[in-house]
Order: sequence, then structure tokens, then C-alpha cells
Amino acid sequence: MKPCRFDYLRAETASEAVECLAQFGEDARVLAGGQSLMPILNMRLAQPGLLLDISRTRDLDYVRVHDARLRIGAAATQASVEWRAGLASEVPLLHAAFPSISHFQIRNRGTVCGSVAHADPSAELPLVLLALGGEVVLRSARSRRVVTAQDFFRGMLQTARAADELVEEVRYPLARDGEGFGFLEFANRHGDFAIVAVAVVARAGGIDVAVGGVADRPRLKHLPRAGAAELDQALNDFAWELQAQDDAQASAKFRRHLVRRLGRRAIEEALA
Repeated sequence: MKPCRFDYLRAETASEAVECLAQFGEDARVLAGGQSLMPILNMRLAQPGLLLDISRTRDLDYVRVHDARLRIGAAATQASVEWRAGLASEVPLLHAAFPSISHFQIRNRGTVCGSVAHADPSAELPLVLLALGGEVVLRSARSRRVVTAQDFFRGMLQTARAADELVEEVRYPLARDGEGFGFLEFANRHGDFAIVAVAVVARAGGIDVAVGGVADRPRLKHLPRAGAAELDQALNDFAWELQAQDDAQASAKFRRHLVRRLGRRAIEEALA
């Protein structure tokens, strides 16, 4: 299939982009990498009147460290973050997740902010953002606001972004002394969407376990640092809280099993 007819505008600056969103609102769709948007347009699941292209907007194309966070602009590709020389020491959990994200051709075009804005519950980048307690910067023509990852993801492909707002930047906190990290996922084939993905951050005060691919959005659970039996019970409780459903990819029972097994292994990795 082919998309319905639409107008096209390539924004030269971030200010131009948000002014356009202020004018067109719900009738506009933002194109950055297009790896999620283009299939949706081709299947006519979205029929915007305007396609706003920010892929060449220079003041949105950046990856930099500021205020103990890795800040990634809306036009920065996933590959520009993946191949960043210091990523493994700056944000180890993000570094660990990248090899599981689709294929390198997709990462060469897809953007980090685009994946976060799309909010697929199986996607790795939103999951890591949630596990680390990251933030999303939303900019409109009238204001700019910062939303925590916990509050940003609202449901299946649903976020806190208003129609006139642009996901201008996402912020991944840098690793701190004493933290440990673990990431594991299970998919039918490498590069497929995760059936279950688990991201873990271990600190002196406890263990944060984030799970994707089960609920309608990535979900986070704080667990105490405890013995093996206590952790296994806490993971089992969390697996049931996610209310997994049977689908064509896996049964709810199998997903709960993966939460328990991958969660345990990811926690061991983080604690090590």
C-alpha cells in the first residue's frame, strides 16, 4: 500500500518545527528516522495532512553530556549514540541494550527520540530510559517541560506528549559509583521485537527491575537487596502483576516464565 496524500515540510530549526506543530497539531506527524512512521503511513494506519521532517534539523542533532546526563537530541540517530566512544562507561545499560535493537541498518536511520516517542512496549530504548530514571524534554511554541520516563509512558503507543509538542531531547543519567547493570531479552530471532526484555540497575539502596514486552508499556519495580529466595519470590510477584496476555508470539505463562528467568539472570549480572 501507499500512504494517503499529505503536505511535506522540512524544518530547518527546532523553532520552526514547534511553530509548525502549534499550527497543525493533531494533523501533523513528525518524521525523524521514519523507521516506525513510514510503515504506519504506508498501511494508512495514520493519515496526516502534514509530514514534518526534522531529520536534517541541525540544532536537534546532538549527543552530549551535561549535568550528569547523556542528552540526545531529536534528530540524533541511534547509530550516533551506539558508536559513541565513551558510551560503555557513560551509560553502560544503554551500551548493553544496543546490540538487541533491530538491525544496524535500522539503527543507522532510526532516532533515539523517535523510538521513545513511539512508545512501543517491546522497544529497548524506552525500557532503558525507564530503568535509569531518565527524562523526556517536551517543547512547544509556548513552553518547554521535562517529564520523567515513569510519567511519560501512558500505555500502548501512548505518551504524555501533547499534539503541539515535540520530543526535543531524552536524557539518560550517567552511571554512578556503586551501581551495577544487567540487560537481557528473549526474541524469536535476533533483531525481532522482544517477547520479554529486562533491564536492571542495582544500587546500595535496592534493585530496580524494568520489564518490556509484557504489559502495555515498560514497567518498573523496585526490589530490596535480599537473598535468592526472596528475590525469586519478588520476581514471581512482579511477573503476575504485569498481567501478561496470550498472543501469536507467546503465551502469558511463557512470558511470566521469562520475567522470572531473565530477571534473575539480569539481577545476578548487575550485582556482579
